[in-house]
Amino acid sequence: MSGKAYLSITSEVKAALAAGKPVVALESTIITHGMPYPQNLAMAREVEDVIRAQGAVPATIAIMDGRLCVGVSGDDLVRLAEEGHKAAKASRRDVAALLASGEMAGTTVATTMQIAALAGIRIFATGGIGGVHRGAEDSFDISADLEELGRTPVAVICAGAKSILDIAKTLEVLETNGVPVLGFGTNDFPAFWARESGFKVDHRFDDAESVARMLAVQADLGMGGVLIANPIPEADAWEASAIEAFITQALADADAQGIAGKATTPFLLQRIFELTGGKSLQSNIALVKNNARVAADIAVALSGLVDGKGVRRV
Repeated sequence: MSGKAYLSITSEVKAALAAGKPVVALESTIITHGMPYPQNLAMAREVEDVIRAQGAVPATIAIMDGRLCVGVSGDDLVRLAEEGHKAAKASRRDVAALLASGEMAGTTVATTMQIAALAGIRIFATGGIGGVHRGAEDSFDISADLEELGRTPVAVICAGAKSILDIAKTLEVLETNGVPVLGFGTNDFPAFWARESGFKVDHRFDDAESVARMLAVQADLGMGGVLIANPIPEADAWEASAIEAFITQALADADAQGIAGKATTPFLLQRIFELTGGKSLQSNIALVKNNARVAADIAVALSGLVDGKGVRRV
């Protein structure tokens, strides 16, 4: 049985894919585990509106009722947002068990990529990718997102890696997995809340059309995913030193409470939200919307490279 047998794609997304129209995948752990209700629901709807305004079709992805759901909307989106942390957090290793049990789950970057590729979606917008956690030399805590990027042909637009991670090691693992790290309008790899991390991207592109051409060549070569780093807007960015102080405190609190594994990131995000008086959430929403806009522009440009007969124009 093909994995496609478990797909449930909404009629809107299915029609867009069949017509070669631009579609942007969206993950759902940001809804279930990244933000509290009802801010998560408002954010999800606002992000979809941003994508539509740029001429693309949004496709929120989640695991619900024993199905790989592509294009979650309406009452299902409300149900997902209300479930919040009670829903599972699904990485690649969890997919079969969750489908078999019928449990609801938000999909991580890795699992969203997997399902998007299965559905034929090539562009995916998120907040920040997972990566190598600080202290990974002892814990071996390395996100499955990095290996997924190396093997799954989906372009991920993000604000870099969360600065709660070890960014230097994260970039090393991406290089090992053969993942091109592109900077959208920047030479510097962003660190989620901060526009710079102190590390450089592999290649810089300044417009959606140039990125689309690169993605087309990447696909022609039969290679894996591409990471497109898009810095948080300046008006919503934090100074690296300021956010680092909150991260240090949150990490200490996680250690004191014995938080580990996949519970770490949701705990840290919530703790940083508390320490910043909610301001980190405002920045989070701003960067996700910015990533969605850029992702939609790239999806539109990529769809424009192919004519109605499926023939490449360039």
